[in-house]
Amino acid sequence: MSKLIIMRHGQSIWNQRNLFTGWVDVPLSEKGVEEALNAGKEIMDEPIDIVYVSTLIRSQTTAVLALLSHHTQKTPVMQHPHNEKESKWGKVHSDKTEKEIIPMIPAWELNERMYGDLQGLNKAETAEKYGKEQVHIWRRSFDVAPPHGESLKMTSERTIPYFKERILPHLEKGENVLISAHGNSLRSIVMFIENLSGEEVVSLEIPTGKPIIYEYNQGTWSKS
Repeated sequence: MSKLIIMRHGQSIWNQRNLFTGWVDVPLSEKGVEEALNAGKEIMDEPIDIVYVSTLIRSQTTAVLALLSHHTQKTPVMQHPHNEKESKWGKVHSDKTEKEIIPMIPAWELNERMYGDLQGLNKAETAEKYGKEQVHIWRRSFDVAPPHGESLKMTSERTIPYFKERILPHLEKGENVLISAHGNSLRSIVMFIENLSGEEVVSLEIPTGKPIIYEYNQGTWSKS
């Protein structure tokens, strides 16, 4: 049996300001930092062999802060599998030190849903301009995308294949995985794990900085 921990990043500055964020690479707020540290205390005794994050700083910061409290005291070390120079020049040349790190893999496939023309706009002001019903459709429907952006369906079409191809094999080998990502990319993963329909997944709420733990055993999932 292995464990999968999924965790939405802590509150970002734009979450705090009620702005559509999407792929805009904004950092955590002070509250977000606290949420990440508190999340770390919740998972400090959970086994973690490898960490997956998005390419966005709020996801990566959340993972690093959460791992500060981990009982192993291992160092999270960002990997650069798609950059030959960074991979070569960042190589660890000590077997002892190598055993004291937790590899952290960035993947754009785990990025937040791209909100297109809404990115940077205030959510309340956007609702006043386009109408609450239209904005609700853009935010909560499964297959309707905002202008020049992604729908949740489109997000799932990049997130789920990556999860199945890159992350699931670790669990099948008995390794334990932490994913620090975003509300919509994690919704997609939960949709796969819990076999949810498009109608069911849009009502799924994933709070910031709150770990969710699944146990995986020979193709079967259960929430811990």
